[in-house]
Amino acid sequence: MLRAAPAAVAGALATGCATARTDTTAVRASGSPPPGGTGPPAPGARSPGAARPPTRAPGQPVQIQHGPSRGSAVALTFHGQGDPKTATALLGEAERAGARVTVLAVGSWLDEQPAMARRILDGGHELGNHTQRHLDICALPADAAYAEITGCAQRLRNLTGTIGSWFRPSRAQYATDLVIRLARRAGYPHVLSYDVDSLDADDLGAPAVRRTVLDRARAGSIVSLHLGHPGTVAALPPILDGLHRRGLRAVTTTELVT
Repeated sequence: MLRAAPAAVAGALATGCATARTDTTAVRASGSPPPGGTGPPAPGARSPGAARPPTRAPGQPVQIQHGPSRGSAVALTFHGQGDPKTATALLGEAERAGARVTVLAVGSWLDEQPAMARRILDGGHELGNHTQRHLDICALPADAAYAEITGCAQRLRNLTGTIGSWFRPSRAQYATDLVIRLARRAGYPHVLSYDVDSLDADDLGAPAVRRTVLDRARAGSIVSLHLGHPGTVAALPPILDGLHRRGLRAVTTTELVT
């Protein structure tokens, strides 16, 4: 389903993402995986530390909101910026549980914290594009919006050798048709949305984040979370444990949809 966010005043760089929801057109070597774990690597899976090129998911819409609901996987996706110590702590919690996540990084954050790109990839996670300056991309004119997409793409290419697995619009849950076209022009076959908003950027505390995610997540869900929020770090272990108790496992978005 393609949806578009209404135009809003472009925002300054911020840790959280305000979302718009208006409709438009559109592991371990052996044994059982730990809570939230991914299990044995899939055939042909890349080794930790390898950057993926943009994901192509045949049969999926151009703007992906969720994955197949008949499996047992969910994707935890993180808007990437904030205190690197907090981000590193969160990645560590995911890795201790055997989970793999998708980080959509802000380009200006990578300018300030270039080592985080390698840290994310070395943890077995995947890395994508969340625009260069985290402005309200759906409210920008075409040239400026394209510069936001390609600016972050170039940072990712410089640091990892690819432009990243995914593009997610900043400050909007759904990209407009224009932003979708610009992202495809920049080299991203899909735009990554989500069907579960954790509301963690509101800093309501770890118990609230845990409840929100576990109440709404289902097989195939793509969950929106954020790096840089201590409450999210504290909420992640019980989220992963709760998913595991329901027979669900946290995987990268690419694994979820391909």
